Amino acid sequence: MTRPSAASLLQDDERPAFELFNGSGRSPVLLVCDHADNSIPKRLNRLGLDPASLQTHIAIDLGAATLSRALATILDSRLVLARFSRLVIDLNRPLNEPTLIPEQSDGVEVPGNWALSVGDRQQRVSEIFDAYHGAIARELLSIRKTQNRAAIVAVHSFTPRMNGFDRPWHIGILWTDDQRMSRPLIESLRQDPSLSVGDNQPYDAREHVGYTVEHHGGEEGLPHLLIEVRQNLLETPIQIDDWAHRIAAHLVPILNDLQLNV
Repeated sequence: MTRPSAASLLQDDERPAFELFNGSGRSPVLLVCDHADNSIPKRLNRLGLDPASLQTHIAIDLGAATLSRALATILDSRLVLARFSRLVIDLNRPLNEPTLIPEQSDGVEVPGNWALSVGDRQQRVSEIFDAYHGAIARELLSIRKTQNRAAIVAVHSFTPRMNGFDRPWHIGILWTDDQRMSRPLIESLRQDPSLSVGDNQPYDAREHVGYTVEHHGGEEGLPHLLIEVRQNLLETPIQIDDWAHRIAAHLVPILNDLQLNV
């Protein structure tokens, strides 16, 4: 692996932009976790934020990394996880989206993202964004070559309260045009009367908040969806394990019935 040069954003002793978990997984479903980590490259000096802010939902989808690993283990799926914070660059946004490198998040200013030069922005794109999405593309290609079928599922978590509004859903399923997986999953989850299931809630994926699955799945004709679980339901290992098994129990029958395009 080529190490960063002296002019690179990432220093020699920093980890790469992504992690591949269960790389020999045999499932045709690739899992991704866009907001898995709260790390900031050393050269960005915490983006001018205090350490406490980096432990909150503005920097990371709390519980999502552990949930995605548990789900990957149950499904025997490969999983690609981001290893830098969404505040550095949001890997689930298109490059022309204003919130790609946010200047504020949920009322918190991010000074390290103010007035970036073209070069500063391009460093984040090439070393983090492109590296992460390149890894996803490679894994999907490998799955399609070896199994002649593929799908992609993104795992996220959401804060119970955002911009002053409570969010009542336990889990949300996000989709754009392709509802081959999302519609039956929503219907299956809603058979459980204990669950409040969001249909394109707490976000609407049609408003450019589901870039990863749309880019790698939708543009390639592959079934895809984005799963959001409320963060206060993912606070303990027992809760996370329960949600991983619950999601898998609803998802596996759908995958078994689905014609996965290549």
